[in-house]
Order: sequence, then C-alpha cells, then structure tokens
Amino acid sequence: MTALLVFSALLCVLLAGVPIFVALAGVGVAVLAIAGESVTAVGDTLFATLNRSVLATIPLFVFMAQVMVRGKVIDDLYQFAHNLIGHVKGGLGVSTVLSCTIFSSISGSSVATALSIGSSAIPQMTKFGYPTRRSLGVVAAGGTLGILIPPSGPMILYSLVTDASIGALFLAGLIPGLLMAAIFSAYCMLSARREASPDFPGFRAVWGATKKAFWAVMMPPFIMGGIYLGVFTATEAAAAGSVYALLVATLVYRSFGWSQLYDATMETMRISMMVFAIIAGAAIFGHAITLIRLPVGISEWVVASGFTPFTFILVVMGIIFVMGMFLESIAIILITTPIFLPALVALDIDLIWYGVLLMVNLELAMITPPVGMNLFVIKGITDEPLSEVIKGAYPYVLMMCLGLALLVAFPWLATALPYAAGYGL
Repeated sequence: MTALLVFSALLCVLLAGVPIFVALAGVGVAVLAIAGESVTAVGDTLFATLNRSVLATIPLFVFMAQVMVRGKVIDDLYQFAHNLIGHVKGGLGVSTVLSCTIFSSISGSSVATALSIGSSAIPQMTKFGYPTRRSLGVVAAGGTLGILIPPSGPMILYSLVTDASIGALFLAGLIPGLLMAAIFSAYCMLSARREASPDFPGFRAVWGATKKAFWAVMMPPFIMGGIYLGVFTATEAAAAGSVYALLVATLVYRSFGWSQLYDATMETMRISMMVFAIIAGAAIFGHAITLIRLPVGISEWVVASGFTPFTFILVVMGIIFVMGMFLESIAIILITTPIFLPALVALDIDLIWYGVLLMVNLELAMITPPVGMNLFVIKGITDEPLSEVIKGAYPYVLMMCLGLALLVAFPWLATALPYAAGYGL
C-alpha cells in the first residue's frame, strides 16, 4: 500500500506538469517529513550522488554530438546510405534506418536522431515517391535507436543508479540495436516489394559519398573499439570522442568556428544541467524511499509471492510500457530502477540484461501516444497530422515488441559481447 501511495503521488505530480527534478525532490522530502525522518542528510546524499567521475561522460558525449552536428559532419550520412542501398527494393527506408543507426551511435539521443535524419531524409523520400506515412514511421522508429545503440544517455543514467558497468552496458546494446535495425530494414524491404526504386547512382557516386561520410562513420568504431580493446574507459572514451569530433570538424571539414563552439558549449551546459538536476532530484527520492524501506519491502513481497525471474520481468516490462505512454524516459529510469533493484538482485536477474530490456521498452515509449516524443518531433518538422505519424509508427511498435520478446527469450543477445570482453566474469 505504501508503494502504491508514493508512486501514485509522484505520478500525479508529474502529470500535473511539474518539472521532473522538482517532482522527484518534492515527493522525496514529503515522504521524509511524513515518515518523521530527518531531512538534514539530504545535502550529504546530493554530494555523494553528484561527486562521481562517471558523471563526466554526460557532458562529454553531449558535447561530442553537438560538435558533429554543428560542424556539419553528419550531413553526409544520409547521402552515403542512400547512394549505397537506396536503389534496392525498400532501399529508401533501409538507407534511413542505416543513417539513424550511425547517427544514434554519435548523438546518443533519440530526439536528436529523429530531428537530424528526418530533416534530410523525409524530403528525399518524398521526392522519390516513397509513401508519406511509411517515411514518417521509419524516421520516428529509427530515431529511437539512439536510446539503445551506444553511447546512450539513458544507459549512463541506468548505470549511475545500479552501479552496473557503463562499458558492459554499451557493449550489451550493440547486438540488440543492430537486431532492431535489421528488423526495421526487413520490414521496409517487404512493404516495398511491389514498388519501383530509384536507379543505382553508380560506383563513382557511392565511392564519393563514402569518402565524404568516412569521418562520421568511423566515430562509432573509434569509441566502441577503444572500450572493447581496453584502450580507455567509458569516461575516457567520451573525452576521446569529443577531441575526435573537434579535430574532424575543425581540420577536415573546416566548418567549426568560434561561434559554433560557443553554441555547442552553451547547449551542452543546458542539457547537462537539466540531467544533473533530475539526477539530484532522483537522489533525494531514492534516499527517502530507502529510509522507509520501500524497495526492500517490494523485494520481500516479490520473493514471498513466489515470482519467478521470468514472471517478474514480464510484470515490470508491462508496468514500464504503460508508464512510457505518459512519462519521459529519464523519469522512468530514475523512478522505477531504485524501486525494482532489490527485487532484481534477490531474483538473481542480470542487471546488464535487464538494462537492455529497459532501453528497448523506453524505445517503445518514444513512439507510443499520447506522449511519444519522436511522434511530436516528426510532426514538427513535417507539419503532417499527428494521426498520420502515429499510423506510420504503429507497425514499428509491433516490431519493437517482437525485439523485446526475442531479448527476453534469448538473454545472450544482450550479454554475449560484455561477457566476451571480460565484464561480469
């Protein structure tokens, strides 16, 4: 009953439009006050939460993406993908998925991926006669890969809450991310099997587009290869990626000057401070529910009820799916993870595997109404009716559910790479 009351209170405050960090901190303080607990330790809790070097990955990865976008480095990605496979059946959709996959591994943001790729891909797809509804859907769904394919901002937040290895989570997201991209691509090809495709532009055009997009395409192998080979940690990878982006934008593209640096820095500060504020609010909320032993109580109830790990995962995934229809992904991670964590540990559920399942479910949240962020992003850049965007994205909701089911049935899809790299052994 206590858990239901706390959760309901927080949900009501969030749905009332209160900023996430204020809602988390406010409900946390209220719980402490009602329970008769001291609030003097809140300051120590905040310092202990924010005084962690791993938090440096957030502004560094954000800055890296800002440099790549403002330096026009990613502008050649769609042309590269289009020239490479745009001529096959459904190739326009597949090339959009490929562009989203590559850009996701640069930006780490679903909204940024949908916005950047959609701005260039949708007009091109319309030009070549690709059905409008399908073009809206493939960009909205392709953009969600930013949550799953590293470097992923939500994965970093999940790591902070659970103390799971960021490097392991990044590696764990690779195969599922590519699997989702493959499922999307297969659908694009099947749905376009009776339609005409653009002519092959020729090997010279493909080679030219490849050379232009080379530096953008090489960033993901540079970052993930360095982590996988043990050259640097995830935090060092974020710093190395930022330096890489600066060098490419200034020396190769020569499109990044002082004004772009100022804009990139200011946007990085804005995004990072927003995330840090939410983390601080979540720390207060987590401190409060820990003092009233809410997570422990849920864990004991789960064990006493005889839940199997499989049953518990199904229940939790269902809860998060419903929450995703109304709440933003960061809020879902920071609200649910501290509550469910003791039960996950008690049931001996792999936290890396669960983290990937959580990310796929959060992908679903990006394209499920009424509060699917990518749906509104696509509507904003196309002026198409929201109903058309939702209808275009609907098949991809089913495909993501299929991907989630495969990951539940075959956990090794998420755990094979991190275990091969020595994590968790």
